[in-house]
Amino acid sequence: MPLPLRGLSAIVTGAGRGLGRAEALELARLGAAVVVNDYGRPGRDGSGAASAGPAEEAAAEIRAAGGAALAHTGDVSDFEQARDLVESAVAAYGRLDILVNNAGILRDRMVFSMTEEEWDSVLRVHLKGHFNTTRFAAAHWRERSKRAGRPVFGRIVNTSSEAFLAGSAGQPNYAAAKGGIVGLTTSTALALARYGVTANAICPRARTRMTEDVFAGVERPAEGGLDPLAPEHVAPLVGYLASPAAAHVNGQLLVVHGGMVAVVERPRVAAVFDSKQDTFTYDELDAALGPYYADRPAGETFAAAEVLGLRRG
Repeated sequence: MPLPLRGLSAIVTGAGRGLGRAEALELARLGAAVVVNDYGRPGRDGSGAASAGPAEEAAAEIRAAGGAALAHTGDVSDFEQARDLVESAVAAYGRLDILVNNAGILRDRMVFSMTEEEWDSVLRVHLKGHFNTTRFAAAHWRERSKRAGRPVFGRIVNTSSEAFLAGSAGQPNYAAAKGGIVGLTTSTALALARYGVTANAICPRARTRMTEDVFAGVERPAEGGLDPLAPEHVAPLVGYLASPAAAHVNGQLLVVHGGMVAVVERPRVAAVFDSKQDTFTYDELDAALGPYYADRPAGETFAAAEVLGLRRG
């Protein structure tokens, strides 16, 4: 089979289990040398002792299949450990070509009960973790491009969520972090395009320990049957976005699960109201906006998610 990622190197964060592991295996299958990053804490809330086991096991699986991989157990939410992750990839493989940000934790609670630590920890791992690795990968690509005097090859694939698209009542921290990741992605896409680098985000729907509550009522297929929620169904899109073939795909948000990929449009203006004066008065706003929202079904502002038939993931 053709190997579109042959000769390229990749980092996948949160790659010791679930979705990240499937993505790391897919990139290796397509020919990339992979740095498998995972902090290794057993709890999906980030609790427990850090362990090298998950990252080392995933890297060993890649090597056993004939690929190149090394394990990295740093915490991507730590600025200096994220720097070390990127530098380790460059030291091992001569350069970095692909960055897949997937690491995350959950600390679910309603907004009126959430603690400061629960908020901060989720934003730190998801949003700051995405920024930290992106920051050092971007600097690497910019330096290479300036040295070469031309664009270089670089790919970033970030992980957002349908919790950002449609809301998630018990996950204000997670939904906010995933929305922030979309903003980070589009900003990065604009900043790095001149250097030959693309940045895209996916909203995956997959059965992992992070989503075990979401899909608790969805039965697994009979033995030998196709599970549309298997993480392996998300990985091919990541492989494609990481490849040379996706050079024209930049700053995009895609929902993926099973055999479906949906391209999400950027928000569009639904209605415009103009004041008859220099500025709006309270009464004028009430006269314009009151009937507009009163005539719309509840929740219609989330039309993009409804059209796709999407739910929290």
